[in-house]
Amino acid sequence: MIEDKNPKRTPLSELGEFKLIEHLTNHFEINQKSTVKGIGDDAAILSFEDKDLVISTDLLVEGVHFDLSYVPLKHLGYKAVMVNLSDIYAMNAIATQITVSIAVSNRFPLEALEELYAGISTAAKLYNVDVVGGDTTSSTSGLIISITALGEVEKGNQVLRSGAKPNDLLVVTGDIGGAYMGLQILEREKEVFKVNPQSQPDLSMYTYIVERQLKPEARKDMVELLKQLDVKPTSMIDISDGLSSEVIHLCKQSKVGVDVYENKIPLDPQVIATCEEFNIDSTTVALNGGEDYELLMTISQEDYPKIKGNPNLSVIGYMTEERKGMHLVTRAEEKIPIIAKGWNALNNQP
Repeated sequence: MIEDKNPKRTPLSELGEFKLIEHLTNHFEINQKSTVKGIGDDAAILSFEDKDLVISTDLLVEGVHFDLSYVPLKHLGYKAVMVNLSDIYAMNAIATQITVSIAVSNRFPLEALEELYAGISTAAKLYNVDVVGGDTTSSTSGLIISITALGEVEKGNQVLRSGAKPNDLLVVTGDIGGAYMGLQILEREKEVFKVNPQSQPDLSMYTYIVERQLKPEARKDMVELLKQLDVKPTSMIDISDGLSSEVIHLCKQSKVGVDVYENKIPLDPQVIATCEEFNIDSTTVALNGGEDYELLMTISQEDYPKIKGNPNLSVIGYMTEERKGMHLVTRAEEKIPIIAKGWNALNNQP
């Protein structure tokens, strides 16, 4: 396929703010019963009747949270939605609406924003959420995306970070560490490209982990699975900052300790192989990598038979009394204190 060397670039100034919003949002459909009025008025109107409303918001800043030298805008739009939906699912709720606000510099033409919104639209359709509002404004420093997600949960069915009890089991969905290793591959290829702009990276060996970084999926399916299994977690959090940070959040909020077993942490074979290639310890990656958007939860031991053998859920630890502290039990059966070394948004250091 011959690449167009001069793709169309429509300056945003040709449209103005209101025409731009209309152009980017006129294809969004309304599917949720709780959406009374969506885009097009001063504010959206939502009605959640007898359910509780759940709200979460996240800000993504170019150069801090994403690098457009290797992140396609369509993927970025998709991921920006996932980051927010994941927080809703971590409350045992179902996401229903989002608002999307962007600040954008004049180096972005209309066509670039169309790509970004195509990703947002794809995510909204796949996860059955309505886009009900937002804003656009100019930026002097690249692209900034702010998404607010709203969801609903039946009264009394919400799950907080503070409900874990001693003797509960620590459970994680899916596998972890992939997103961080995908980022290492992309960063490596970026450096190669700087030296040789003619080089074309072959990422075929790393498809899974690169996708974990560029196009993560929020675990709506796990909320539905837990309901089918008749399991209500005692506490839950999403893994955005690394397993160690999230374990610490659960323990501190619930006033409990934990033993996490190194040999139980679920790792994809591609993660293990890539860690070996980079000479990085895979457990360190799992504990500190972040951006996996899996769910970490505690469940009562009584519920263990309901999840036993389920390929989506791995028991990785055991909650203890607070005074016993938070520990990783290594393969050699040594106990090492768990400390948070995950992503810190305020100093941009993993």
